[in-house]
Amino acid sequence: MQDPNSLFSFDDNEVVIPAVVLEEVDSKKRYMDEIGRNARQVSKIIDGLRETGKLHEKIPLPNGGHLRIELNHRSFHQLQEIFVEKTNDNRILAVAKNLSLEEQTNEKGRQVILVSKDALVRVKADAIGLVAEDFLSDRVVEIDHIYSGFLELYISGDNLNRFYEKDELKLSEVTNHPFYPNQFIVMKDALGGSASAIGIVEKTKQKVKRLVFDNDHIWGIRPRNVQQTMAMELLLRTDVPLVTLIGKAGTGKTLLALAAGLLQTEDLKSYKKLLVARPIVPVGKDIGYLPGEKEEKLRPWMQPIYDNLEYLFNAKKPGELDAILAGMGSIEVEALTYIRGRSIPDQFIIIDEAQNLTKHEVKTILTRVGERSKIVLMGDPEQIDHPYLDEYNNGLTYVVEKFKEQQIAGHVRLVKGERSGLAQLAADLL
Repeated sequence: MQDPNSLFSFDDNEVVIPAVVLEEVDSKKRYMDEIGRNARQVSKIIDGLRETGKLHEKIPLPNGGHLRIELNHRSFHQLQEIFVEKTNDNRILAVAKNLSLEEQTNEKGRQVILVSKDALVRVKADAIGLVAEDFLSDRVVEIDHIYSGFLELYISGDNLNRFYEKDELKLSEVTNHPFYPNQFIVMKDALGGSASAIGIVEKTKQKVKRLVFDNDHIWGIRPRNVQQTMAMELLLRTDVPLVTLIGKAGTGKTLLALAAGLLQTEDLKSYKKLLVARPIVPVGKDIGYLPGEKEEKLRPWMQPIYDNLEYLFNAKKPGELDAILAGMGSIEVEALTYIRGRSIPDQFIIIDEAQNLTKHEVKTILTRVGERSKIVLMGDPEQIDHPYLDEYNNGLTYVVEKFKEQQIAGHVRLVKGERSGLAQLAADLL
């Protein structure tokens, strides 16, 4: 259910699928969400494998391994005194345990490893003496290696002075460290002086250049720290149509993106419309069906966007913001539910809470982007409300890692919270 192509992730090992797993897949295939799509995809993959042989026997896989559907070893005798109920999880454990006991009787017996994303299944497996592992092949990046978008380097004072004079340096003059396109470099004096500078990598010309928008303020918003300055540069650059921003709550992602979007749609007329969308994933218990038209139903989900717009428009009276937005007509706040099938040209697109998107969903969104549009994906991978995602396999992290070598993309991890002292302390302590 997590990754339909997981069958091909085990190299030259033999993959055994208990028959009860097929029953679970069959029960999910009618779902009209990501789980249902994955269940249907798995069904098609296994059906396609039937052409190479009988599934209850070993059939070869493209990566050198083998696969079979396990119909035997379903006896619950070994576990009936430990786990009374014959749940699907316990039936899977019984298959693995019986296979393990059979392999132990052979001279060339192989190790049986139970692979599951379900933590409690792994705990149960360990309790009955089975080796159990998490499925990690869907991870985009290893722990603590998520691309930050910037690098701190110490360079000579002469090079710093030359950067101030010419507004650029050759990358070879900075360091031999490998760089990504549009990566930021915070250059500091190697001798401990107070001088410093921020540059952005122009990979095609092998140069690091001075920021274009480092002193700008937009719609009353001015960057408060180094990473916000970097984010502002990417948001205002017309040659970077894909921007990703990662940061804890209160680091200013949404406010900066909205301010940049308003400047370029309302003032500069670079885009025809500002489209703001977020995935509808509740925090905690869902509140159920909501009354009213689509706009009224979406209002609770989109309230964080409206809060930031109220701040930018300085709207303090009830209903004032709605009147402003109705008069402008160029700002659209939408749920991602309705984005499939659309083509979105000439728009500044902001996708908030993108960490709650799967890889498939984020691909669907990015393939909607039309000519002359710019899209901003932002979120906090440490605050995921989606039940099947984590910090290392969500759609936002996926885009960051896949696009970091592309000239059309830029990324920044915002570090310092600017909402309030309390918000920053809560983000750090909790």
